[in-house]
Parts: sequence; structure tokens; C-alpha cells
Amino acid sequence: MAKNFFKSLIISVLCISALSCARDGKRLHQFGGDVPFDMPALRAPSIPANEVVLTDFGAVGDGETLCTEAFAKAFNRLEELGGGRLVVPDGIWFTGPVGLKSHTELHLGDNAIIFFSADQDLYPIISTSFEGLDMQRCLSPVHADGATDIAITGKGVIDGNGTPWRELKKRKVGDDIWNPTVKKGGVLADDGSVWYPDEGYKKARLTAGSLNRQDPSLDLQEIKTFLRPVLVSLKNCENVLLEGVTFQNSPAWNIHPLWCRNVIVKDITVRNPHYSTNGDGMDIEACENVLVTGSSFDVGDDAICIKSGKDEDGRRYGKACSNVVIENCTVYHGHGGFVIGSEMSGGANNILVQDCKFIGTDVGLRFKST
Repeated sequence: MAKNFFKSLIISVLCISALSCARDGKRLHQFGGDVPFDMPALRAPSIPANEVVLTDFGAVGDGETLCTEAFAKAFNRLEELGGGRLVVPDGIWFTGPVGLKSHTELHLGDNAIIFFSADQDLYPIISTSFEGLDMQRCLSPVHADGATDIAITGKGVIDGNGTPWRELKKRKVGDDIWNPTVKKGGVLADDGSVWYPDEGYKKARLTAGSLNRQDPSLDLQEIKTFLRPVLVSLKNCENVLLEGVTFQNSPAWNIHPLWCRNVIVKDITVRNPHYSTNGDGMDIEACENVLVTGSSFDVGDDAICIKSGKDEDGRRYGKACSNVVIENCTVYHGHGGFVIGSEMSGGANNILVQDCKFIGTDVGLRFKST
């Protein structure tokens, strides 16, 4: 009875907040509706008119030629020009990690696919944050740290090629997925219930339990697969736009803005296999002034998540997630449609969710904490 009352109360509060927008809200200008709290107007990133094309730097879109160097040269050239747009034409662009720079836009053509290599040698181990804790993980396929005015736009696809990185639980799939996966190699849990990509991953998982923080005495190179990255890591960035692109098949979480300010997410598609471990859609962590609108999510874990660090690490940074508007989004498969937690030690405030649809989602509104 108490549990049902609490759930009803939460939903009522969200509905009242949505209804109050028309009366006394603050305008988000062209990027959204009214909000019932004080939120500054959002603006798109400032990107200079310069433009380069990926093929000008030796890239070949055949799905086989590694284009890592071409991406790096293209962004370096834009940096020399003071910023601008990198156009990725139609084709399949096979690559290692791509690093965004300030005042640049990564623009994908309608039939462009950026497909990331699973070669671990391309992904150095770095110090970062994952699941609200300071950790060492592999460098993300798409990443930016401390960048200002960055954008990823277009109608193309960014595919993280996450299958070789992730463990697979037998209970989540049928024989049509389980049997081919096991035949490819890897190792099984002692009871046969889980497939791991390699022995190092299995060793790390056994020491980490249900968490993703392994025993610190383990050799990081040996367990590198276990240190699988999020697909898009945007850390401490300001003035960010993600628009139109499909982000899919991430090794861990899909999109992770961390400590970012002024973020606009518009009309994107985020998808992961329903069985993908830690296959979250978007984890907005300790960010300020965020709009997520017109986007769809179909994922293997929580879909649209609000986070702010975990336990001691979260309290030490002390950064809340605040001024967030999520509107006109659709969530299909997911453990939770809109979620707060479970990493929320820095707090969460000024959050509005309205006009969203949860279709086949385990839970529409999910609130969790220790």
C-alpha cells in the first residue's frame, strides 16, 4: 500500500509540474516549451563556417580500411582553421577512437556509418568516471574532454561494435544468439549461465561481483575487455549539440555527458540489443541546463538516466544534475524509461519530464538509490 502511494505521489508531482508550465514557466526559446523553474535559454554551439571532408585526408569508406588517422588529421586541420565542420560522406567508415575538438562539428551523411574497430590496442586505458565512481576504463570510441562548442549531427549511424566487448547472459537470449556467440570463442561461467569474451573478463567479473569495479590488484592489460568503454563520452564540455544521428551497439553505456553545461539533444535515435549488459541509452550525469527532445530509445538497460556520482566519489565532487528538460521522447525496450539513480550522491533538482511515451518499457518512471 505504501509503495503504491509513493509511486502515485511521484507521478502526480511530475504531472503537476508539466501542467504548471503554461502558467508561469520560463521560455527555452526555439529549443522547447515553458518550464516551471529558472533555467537559462539554451543555444546551439558556435561552429565556424569552415568545412572539410573526411576523404580529403585519405579515408576510404569500404568498411575495411582503418580511418583512425584520417579522422585525427581532419580534426587537427579544423583546429588550425579555428573550427568548422567535418563531413563524413556516405559509406562505412571503419575506425578507432575519434576525439572531438572545440568549435567543431562531426556531420554524418544520410548513408554514412562510422563503425568502430574492436581491436583493443586502439583503445588506451585512461582515468575516467563510470557508474559514478573514479575508475580506469578504455578510451571511448567518441570522446571529448573540456571542449567548448561541439556538435554531432546528420542522419547517419555511429555503431560502437559492442558485441565483442560485452558479456552475454544465457537467460536473456535464445539459442539463435547464444549458440553462435559461444562458437566464436570466449569462456563460460562455471555454471554455464554467462558467456565472457575472454579469461581476463571472467576473472575481473568474479572479483567485481554485481559492480563494474574490479579488484585493484588485477593487471589492467589482462582484463582490458572488462574495462569496456561507453560509446560517447563527453566530459566537462560546454555548448553541446547531438542532432539527428543514430547511436547504437555500445560496449557499455551509449551516451554519457558528464559535468557538461548547455546540452541540446534533438531528434536522435539510441538503440542497443535488449540483452546488452549495461546497455543504457543516455546517462546525463551532474550536468546543468540540458534539453532532450524528439528522440527515441530502445536499449538493454535504463534509457534516459539522471545521475550525479556515487558514494564518496559523488559527494567529493558534489555536483548535482540540474535544469533538465526531457520532452516528446519515446522509449521502447528498457529497464526504465526515465530514471533517476542509482548513482545520485551529488543530488538532482529542477527536472521536468513531459509528453513522453513508454511502450513495452519495464518501468516508465524509475527512481532508485542506496
